[in-house]
Amino acid sequence: MTATAATAPTTSAAAADRRTSSAGEIADELCAVVCDSLRRRDQREKARRYVRGLLSTPGRKSFRNMAGDIGGTASEQSLHHFVTGSTWAWQPVRAALAGCLEAAAGPPPAWVAQPMAIPRSGAHSVGVEHRFDPHRERMFRGQQAFGTWFTSAGVVTPVGWELLLPGSSYEESAVGAVLATVRRAGGAVAERPVVLDIRGIGTRSTMNRFAEAGVPVVARVAAGVGAGAGAGAGAGAGNRFLVRDAAVPGFGGGERGPAEILRSVKALGAPVEWTDAGGAARSSWAVGVRVMMPDPAVARRRELLLVGEWGAGAGGPAAELVGMWVTDLVRMPVGAVVRLTKGGLRVEAVAGASGRTVGLRDYSGRGLGGWHRHVTLASVAHAAVALAGLERDPRA
Repeated sequence: MTATAATAPTTSAAAADRRTSSAGEIADELCAVVCDSLRRRDQREKARRYVRGLLSTPGRKSFRNMAGDIGGTASEQSLHHFVTGSTWAWQPVRAALAGCLEAAAGPPPAWVAQPMAIPRSGAHSVGVEHRFDPHRERMFRGQQAFGTWFTSAGVVTPVGWELLLPGSSYEESAVGAVLATVRRAGGAVAERPVVLDIRGIGTRSTMNRFAEAGVPVVARVAAGVGAGAGAGAGAGAGNRFLVRDAAVPGFGGGERGPAEILRSVKALGAPVEWTDAGGAARSSWAVGVRVMMPDPAVARRRELLLVGEWGAGAGGPAAELVGMWVTDLVRMPVGAVVRLTKGGLRVEAVAGASGRTVGLRDYSGRGLGGWHRHVTLASVAHAAVALAGLERDPRA
């Protein structure tokens, strides 16, 4: 898969038109590959038209708006049935999309799991509920989705999704979504670690799920004020560790929260250089400590690396601890772990604007299958936009 945008100097408006045209051409190439699992030719053509509609329709990507842009009332009915009433499977399309991205941009250093809150006032859209968002720490009414993002040097785009349904577990939906995506991807790309934020859900149970699946993980954790083990028991639930390094303060002192452990070894850290979402060089102060998470099951007790990050000032670390991470990549240098976590910043930087561009949040139907088919095709459109930008700025 290649980016096809021209490189000649031009006005900003013409450049925007050129990029849109390039994204459309790349979308056609992607659809020819990722939609091969759709059995009928007319289904594959409808998928291509739907992706093209997501790219070309201004504003909200409703069936009506897209039909008006690409074909009128009859087209609206056809698009609606194709997404909400058809039975084509979205999972093979997502797996093929991950494979295309790996071929075009190389395996990502890590997957990034990112929640996506979709505020909605109506009561008829699938998954709408009045719920608490632990990442934004506030109540809202709407849908809660979980995306798994492919984050290579030049491409940041979603390839897997799950929707939290009323009565379902937030933790199960968040963790299950990324594990399902990684398993379906297969090959070298499936061996990459997952970066995710588990503040507010069960730390021990989440780490155990990834270990059982054989998927490396770098998880952002909360301060660790409680000793409970279950999700929903507070931001620090189940988030206590035993220091494993005899040369580190706190060894042999029993269970402690991650912030307490990291602050006690702050002076042992060192500067870490990394690049932000805009390509600017940044610096942090970071330290790593070998720890073990207590578990009633002896077989699940294993060594982990706890990493703390502070802002770096002229004379050393800043006072505020800005991030705490735990990972089973215990042999990875602390600086490399910190740089992996910055994939989350890249996703945050593109998820809002680019998600609106291709309508990731725009499906308002009642069926779960329709929601999955819509966000799958919107992910293909998003990937086309990302690939079209490769030669403009590989840091974007």
